[in-house]
Amino acid sequence: MAKITLKGNEINTIGNLPEIGTHAKEFSLVKTDLSVVTLADFKGQKLILNIFPSVDTGTCATSVRNFNKEAANLENTKVLCISRDLPFAQNRFCGAEGIENVVMLSDFNTAQFGNDYGLNFVNGPLAGLNSRCIVVISSEGKIIYTEQVSEIVEEPNYEKALASIV
Repeated sequence: MAKITLKGNEINTIGNLPEIGTHAKEFSLVKTDLSVVTLADFKGQKLILNIFPSVDTGTCATSVRNFNKEAANLENTKVLCISRDLPFAQNRFCGAEGIENVVMLSDFNTAQFGNDYGLNFVNGPLAGLNSRCIVVISSEGKIIYTEQVSEIVEEPNYEKALASIV
């Protein structure tokens, strides 16, 4: 269980992020067009999973904007922005912000992704939502970088995440 803070107040996740060197767990998530994608759909590509509570918060929106800008320059790499937001909210945000280079995905219907990856909050005002973290997966499907942001209102370390895919 990871201990995170929200403006200094401790909250906990259901577990810990996957260990570096392990194979990424399969997942099934919903796109903004309501189609379903799985980890297998990205086979052979490097993945940056930008995971956060809600695109309707300032820090989460900033992370999507930053990764959207960086994703345009990445080879054989997809940035997956994952939250429990409804796909409709994700689609609205992307349309309003001109977000086109990342793939928005939702775990709204089962929370299975957050449980499997050990990142769902289990207590506090954000209980049930994803914690803010980054998981980078190699083209061979192995976890090569993780970051659990310890203070939920802070941004992830974009530079380290991007450097891990080189």
